[in-house]
Amino acid sequence: MIHINEEVARCLLCENAPCGEKTARAIRALRFDNLWTARELFDQLNDAEIEAAQAACIHYDHPIRIAELKKSLPSVTGNQTPVTALPSLELNFCDMVCENPFFLASSAICTNYEMVARALEAGWAGVFYKTICKQDIREVSPRFDAVRKEGTPFVGFRNMEQLSENPYEMDFDILHRLKVNYPSKRIIASIMGQTEEEWIELAKMAEEAGCDAVELNFSCPQMRLTGLGSDIGQNNELILLYTSIVSAAVKIPVIPKMTPNVMGLGKPALACFFGGAHGISAINTIKSITMSEGAQVSGKKTVSGYSGKAVKPIALRMIYEMTGNPILDKAGIEKHMDISGIGGIETWRDALEFIQLGCRNVQVCTAVMQYGYRIIDDLKLGLQHYMAERGIVELKKLVGEELPNIVLPADLDRETMVFPKIDREKCIGCGRCYISCQDGGHQAISFGEDRKPRIIGQKCVGCHLCRLVCPTGAIGQANRMPKKN
Repeated sequence: MIHINEEVARCLLCENAPCGEKTARAIRALRFDNLWTARELFDQLNDAEIEAAQAACIHYDHPIRIAELKKSLPSVTGNQTPVTALPSLELNFCDMVCENPFFLASSAICTNYEMVARALEAGWAGVFYKTICKQDIREVSPRFDAVRKEGTPFVGFRNMEQLSENPYEMDFDILHRLKVNYPSKRIIASIMGQTEEEWIELAKMAEEAGCDAVELNFSCPQMRLTGLGSDIGQNNELILLYTSIVSAAVKIPVIPKMTPNVMGLGKPALACFFGGAHGISAINTIKSITMSEGAQVSGKKTVSGYSGKAVKPIALRMIYEMTGNPILDKAGIEKHMDISGIGGIETWRDALEFIQLGCRNVQVCTAVMQYGYRIIDDLKLGLQHYMAERGIVELKKLVGEELPNIVLPADLDRETMVFPKIDREKCIGCGRCYISCQDGGHQAISFGEDRKPRIIGQKCVGCHLCRLVCPTGAIGQANRMPKKN
């Protein structure tokens, strides 16, 4: 049997895929962790259709093993819920009723009317439009770079994009037309000013254009001029100042977008709260340097923003600094200062983690740049099937449910341990667990000529490095038990 995740990761996710619409959709559902839809679609394909689809695959190496994929699919637990009976994803964010929590993040993925319209029609609930300003934006070429690992799609993404290159009057006209033509969607203007007057002017123009809210970009890491973007987000006094003046100038919700390039978001978030913010977007990209020759600009390198799957744990930690803050939690109840989570969201499970830490909205950028707007299908269906499986009918029931389980390191259980457990049927005898334990663990695995790793209980400390490096998932967890003195 094949390793499902590895095989679907090989799929090129072609446009107008030669393997056929249904087959391509099933594989894409697997790629984005939507087993329910994949199972349903594969069940509709007979052997002849599978064989034809596999023969049509244009993969540069060898065709995706579609027949084996179908045979390897695990069964979904419980009864399959019909799509028409799936729970609603409607959620209230900053006093805005949103049809689902998935928005486009302010970036290159939403820079004109046609792009945003296609995304909204595909099923995205709203957009934080690319940041509007009055500066002369001059971009560099090339402006993107990727960090890869062992043949996987890029795990990190370096982005040199700045703000919208359109005249600001044009952008507000676009936002107005979007709101007129898509009244049920949430259209949010992201803005950045250089002076107090500019912040107020741009915010009022957003309100006059009919935008549902305005996002304040305090976080762009690669502005040409000082005193903009993340320079503001690193200065709590400026955060308070600009949030206050914009909140006083408009009636629509004000949502500062925060930079991760600080020690923590607790104090910046408090500045937003006392400035009258209705919500917070976090996080923007992390300042970084990549050294790829192909990403040099006329032979030069610089500091720029880093995003993608690799930043998700950092984003989650910063989200918790806000949603786990007693003052801000109280604010969320009394003033509806909600959190929009950003950072490495690619699948519905990624989005769920942000929601479980208290976010009522999530934004996606890098995954769209890599895979397109079409990922919204599996973001929505995956989350809906998960809710149905748990018997949850309202998405708000998931908001913050994991917060009680986040504790300080000092409060963790240090009196018990979990031994790793080897599944002999899955183990292929590669010895990766042995190598890692010998050189990076506690030398608690033996590996002889029979190529069968064995746990040495007297030495094992339950760190589970072996489980993480096992390529076949052959190492699981035994029951938790008290440590022996």
